[in-house]
Amino acid sequence: MSDLFAAPPTAANPALNFQPLADRMRPQQLDDVVGQEHLLGSDKPLRLALSCGQMHSMIFWGPPGTGKTTLARLLARRLDAEFISLSAVLSGVKEIRVAIERAEVLKQQARRTLLFIDEVHRFNKSQQDAFLPHVENGTIVFIGATTENPSFALNNALLSRARVYKLQPLHQEALEAVIQRALSEDPLLAPRHLQLAPLLRQRLASVADGDARRALNLLEIAADLATGNADDDDVNAIDGEILQEIIAGSGRRFDRNGDDFYDQISALHKSVRGSDPDASLYWLARMLDGGCDPLYIARRVVRMASEDIGNADPRGLAIALDAWQVQERLGSPEGELAIAQAVTYLACAAKSNAIYTAFKAARADVAAHGSLEVPLHLRNAPTRLMKEMGYGKSYRYAHDEPEAFAAGECYLPDSIAQQRYYYPVDRGLEQKIGEKLNYLRKLNQDWEKQHLGKSP
Repeated sequence: MSDLFAAPPTAANPALNFQPLADRMRPQQLDDVVGQEHLLGSDKPLRLALSCGQMHSMIFWGPPGTGKTTLARLLARRLDAEFISLSAVLSGVKEIRVAIERAEVLKQQARRTLLFIDEVHRFNKSQQDAFLPHVENGTIVFIGATTENPSFALNNALLSRARVYKLQPLHQEALEAVIQRALSEDPLLAPRHLQLAPLLRQRLASVADGDARRALNLLEIAADLATGNADDDDVNAIDGEILQEIIAGSGRRFDRNGDDFYDQISALHKSVRGSDPDASLYWLARMLDGGCDPLYIARRVVRMASEDIGNADPRGLAIALDAWQVQERLGSPEGELAIAQAVTYLACAAKSNAIYTAFKAARADVAAHGSLEVPLHLRNAPTRLMKEMGYGKSYRYAHDEPEAFAAGECYLPDSIAQQRYYYPVDRGLEQKIGEKLNYLRKLNQDWEKQHLGKSP
């Protein structure tokens, strides 16, 4: 086994000054890990497997700073396995080959190898496939770490050979424990006798947003500022002013191309659909706080107006478009406020997905029935030949009919003449639309009964 898990250096070791606090505070044994109780609890499968000395290939999926790398190292230590670490950002086929060759040598010596691939989702399909035979024959125990959803980021072949463990963001109490432990145990911070009031510690943990690495990085900067600002006789206190200085501009977790992005826009859309203006405003604020482009949100709000409100309240679409235009013309913060207004209006508006459902059904019929002919009476006849062929014959001009409605007229292709797509809901304006359509259908039935002898 390498010296990766050797005791941490002492304060007398100059190399310690170049080692980030987050690295210095990595847990040295499994029991020191905070959080992830759903994986490491005494009766959980991962803990039970380790207790029995078993090891299987796995994928650690979770946001940054939740302990994926640390946990992989501790597993190797717990099972006395050789730990080889590669980063998919920096490594290629050559590095993979060298790692496998090392693992094969160790296998001949009856030793196990744990091959850890950080950011494994960045490997392409061929690179991921390169691990499969060596996982199959037991040359390596494969552990991949990813912040992306494995269902989309990893090959099915690799997923079938590895169990996925979802790591959760660290909860507030766990982050506060990490911060306090660093203040009291770190060989560089502890001698400074730094003081951080409980309320400020809570605030720092909150800003870290479930990320232990982020919490420790911010703490290290704050500690340096507190020490630099103190006189010889002063207590090294990390006060509110220092904390505010280092956390200014810190946004919540939001990856523009990752799960957080899609999860949060989904939450916003579903909150609007669910008629909850408070939740809608919260998720809007979360996305803006994380750096999402307001124009992207404005475009999605327009979608919500058509998909979930539709003709139940057509004003919703106009308000959504107005908000988009305000954002384009004025930018922030005026545009963001207009988007918030639109989101709130849509959340409170009457709901209908009748247009969305009708349009989907119509498109499905187009795909299913192919290019059905336009009925002759609906075709224009600008030439004599077209008139002779019957184009436009018997067409009834609606404005010349009673109530501007040509009762009994059919506007669909003959083979789907009775098809119906649009079913207005009994809410908002669509209630009135539904009443109007029912009245017009009654006129059609009366016309057919009178002219064609059909019973309604």
